[in-house]
Amino acid sequence: MQRFSRIVAPIGAMALAIGLSAASAPAAVSASAQVSNPAGLQAASVTGSQTYIVLYKANGVSGASLSAVQAAGGTVVQTYPQIGVAIVRSDRAGFDAALRSADSAVQGAASTAGFAVAVEDDNSGAAADAASAPVEPLVPAPGNDPLSGLQWDMDQIQSPAARAITGGSPSVVVGDIDTGLDYTHPDLAANVDFAKSVSCVGGVPDQNPAAWMDKNGHGTHTAGTIAAAKNDIGMVGVAPNVKIAGIKAGNDDGFFFPEAVVCAFMWAGSNGIQVTNNSYFADPWLFNCKNDPGQRAIWEAERRAIKFAQNNGTTIVAAEGNQSDDLAHPTQDWTSPDDTTAVIRDITNACAVVPVEVPGVIGVTANGNKLFKSYYSSYGLGTADVVAPGGDRRFQLTPAATNGRVLSTWPSAAPCAPALTVTDGAARYCYLQGTSMASPHVAGVAALIVSTGITNPGTVASRINNTADPIACPADMSVYANFPALDGGAPQVCQGGAGYNSFNGHGQVNALRAVGG
Repeated sequence: MQRFSRIVAPIGAMALAIGLSAASAPAAVSASAQVSNPAGLQAASVTGSQTYIVLYKANGVSGASLSAVQAAGGTVVQTYPQIGVAIVRSDRAGFDAALRSADSAVQGAASTAGFAVAVEDDNSGAAADAASAPVEPLVPAPGNDPLSGLQWDMDQIQSPAARAITGGSPSVVVGDIDTGLDYTHPDLAANVDFAKSVSCVGGVPDQNPAAWMDKNGHGTHTAGTIAAAKNDIGMVGVAPNVKIAGIKAGNDDGFFFPEAVVCAFMWAGSNGIQVTNNSYFADPWLFNCKNDPGQRAIWEAERRAIKFAQNNGTTIVAAEGNQSDDLAHPTQDWTSPDDTTAVIRDITNACAVVPVEVPGVIGVTANGNKLFKSYYSSYGLGTADVVAPGGDRRFQLTPAATNGRVLSTWPSAAPCAPALTVTDGAARYCYLQGTSMASPHVAGVAALIVSTGITNPGTVASRINNTADPIACPADMSVYANFPALDGGAPQVCQGGAGYNSFNGHGQVNALRAVGG
């Protein structure tokens, strides 16, 4: 995660919605309909088409609206009646305008073409209103695995001590919304939940394991930090007893498109996934501006999907980003769209980063082994909840963190620089840095908390915040002088006191205190 966890990306398709093809009868779909595909319908192939997110004014997608899509030259790929969203494909020029004109129920429609951002990590040199659930006996996972001595990050958040109390429950599933995961990795295989894993890439949910296999590496890395097993192989994750579901929303090149992000959160909320990790920014643009009609439609669709997951008991943890930006006071966006030619544009607080700036999402900044914010990490009052180890190869090298980066699981086929590669038998690991690496530490702690019976997302977030170790703003800000915001060039400024500030939120996440130790 160089600039961000930049698997940042727009989105791929979803796995829980009702799949309707052009040949399907356009029956009304109510907001109470389940996200499912009971008829096993396949999405129609539309050669040369673009994908659109269609946002309706009310929850539910009526039969008349489905007919309007077809009449305007579109094919419905997926519908999410619970949140009033449809994913549509069309090869008609101006389809979005034609649909808005034809159907008064449409609040907005936007093409997702070209709205992607790539991963840039550093590889160079339960019901929401239920506050608790039945508590299962805590199952400890004490001790070390062969590479535990390289896991300075786990020691820093007191993860080994927490594991001596509980390694989490196998009834808890963390959905890692990322580039998939390598389910054959020796340190992950035993903990993979195949029944709840899916690919959303392309707009249509696909549970074939080959579809959600990670060929990029990023998703496997974040998954290992969360849930690498305590099995005498390699390393140990924060919550080695929980299950991990790969929810592939980023393609093999590390690009996420909006239809995939919507799909991913709807899948999580509909399949009983208690926690998701989100080490990416998902929008057509790094900053999605709600005063732009197209971006507003995508922002609102993603916000509704995230809210749906939260209302269904999913705690959502997200990386803050690698732009060195103050997300609370953005001035310019120089990054977007970064799959083509970036367009410099002035922005305000009307522009936000998804998912980290969506209400209720736990935002995570990154630090290194010397306990100050990493030079690249974005931050912001109101967006940063806690800080966690993400690494810092420039300013925070120590005897424990000799290269400053975070070690985690890595696919055998994905490239990792030789100097950053570690093996234990057939198992392969890679060192990376970024807020992408910080976020899964917090997701793992959230899984431990849920394992103790605390399941309400708001209560989980409060537990994480209230048990964090406060860290004040740095007394010496000189390390940040040469690393202004990548978007706009503003100098980095830390605001707030020791109890809460823009760099560290409520403090560094503490796994031991979070589980009552």
